[in-house]
Amino acid sequence: MDRRQFLLMTVMAAAQAPVAAAVGDIPITIYRNPSCGCCDVYAGYLKENGFSVTLVDTFDAVAVHRKHRVPERLEGCHTAIAANYVFEGLIPAEYVKRVIGEKRPIRGLSVPGMPSGAPGMPGPARGPIHVYYLDDASSPQVFETF
Repeated sequence: MDRRQFLLMTVMAAAQAPVAAAVGDIPITIYRNPSCGCCDVYAGYLKENGFSVTLVDTFDAVAVHRKHRVPERLEGCHTAIAANYVFEGLIPAEYVKRVIGEKRPIRGLSVPGMPSGAPGMPGPARGPIHVYYLDDASSPQVFETF
């Protein structure tokens, strides 16, 4: 086999590989209260959107929030860690992917509370849902709204 044939076979094999294998799953760890059903739904949503999810049960959300410096006003129903970022609450997968893919110079993002209409929460949104930068600013800055 000459070099040209080898290169052609390599390109053809790569073209036939599944897209998911090329992109790969994004590992994410979710610290959640085991009795919170929305966290399970959110984990399923992330899996459907290309994440490899590990669930860690804890009844001490305060300790998790402290460890990851989540201000009380930005606390959500769970804390997720991916690529050294903190994702607090029910954040759309596209925003998590954007932060990771762009290697944003931020600590993370937050959707405080458990707003209906957010990924993992049933029901329609009762208005716009804000995704905030997770930082120590006195007033949270909006990253995106959905």
